[in-house]
Amino acid sequence: MKGRLFLVGTPIGNLEDITLRALRVLREADLIAAEDTRRTRKLLTQYDVHTPMVSYHGHNERERAEAIAREVEAGKKVALVSDAGMPGVSDPGFRAVEECFRRGLEVEVVPGPSSLTAALAVSGLPLPRFRYEGFLPPARTSRRTRLANLLAEGEAFVFFEAPHRILETLRDISELAPRRPVVLARELTKLHEEVMRGTAGELLDILGGRKPRGEFVLVVAPGGEREEPPLAHVAEEVEILVRSGEPTREAVRAVAQGHGVSQKEVYRAWLERREKERRTR
Repeated sequence: MKGRLFLVGTPIGNLEDITLRALRVLREADLIAAEDTRRTRKLLTQYDVHTPMVSYHGHNERERAEAIAREVEAGKKVALVSDAGMPGVSDPGFRAVEECFRRGLEVEVVPGPSSLTAALAVSGLPLPRFRYEGFLPPARTSRRTRLANLLAEGEAFVFFEAPHRILETLRDISELAPRRPVVLARELTKLHEEVMRGTAGELLDILGGRKPRGEFVLVVAPGGEREEPPLAHVAEEVEILVRSGEPTREAVRAVAQGHGVSQKEVYRAWLERREKERRTR
């Protein structure tokens, strides 16, 4: 019997968002490889599926990928699922696919829900094309530099963000592109689903003083006319890089390129910031 690896999309929140084909594959599989067996068990219990499970997550992916490929090679049907959405898309999964392809084994995709496409659809933004960024760098300087580059390119882009960083990220966007429309989707398909629209500054006002909870997807609209950030924020970025050990010339060049402004203008703004700090000491 010929084995096969199935990449099965699972609900991102509401357990009713499961396809008939996905349920059939999960029932007929010899084994389910799950990112979190406890979370997947809730889905299987809901639909009376009793297929055996093994864990497959970021910490054991390399060795488990080989083990799964051996099972498929032996003629087994293995269904691979992540906690939510499609495995391999900002979730473990690609190594198992890679290993199966390397051995000439069959891999079949069973499409399902995706918070990425759900957020794009509900955003109400014109999106003839967009850029997917996954998660931005967690470090503030790296995140701001990445955001500056993305905003300067002018295309729409979408990314995920953790609740403990969402306010900082919105604040960064509000400083770098204060007029750019942003859509913030929280807990999509779940009980407390919320979709907020406005500029990043307006979204900060909407969130108010409450503590952000849940899973967030941000969709940033394509740019119109170029939005140049206030020079004070440009100077601040240079200062952060310099204090982290970056040579002044390289820091100025990186920030200028990120914002699409002249290096002379950036350097002048940084010097003015330095002089202002010296006078207030």
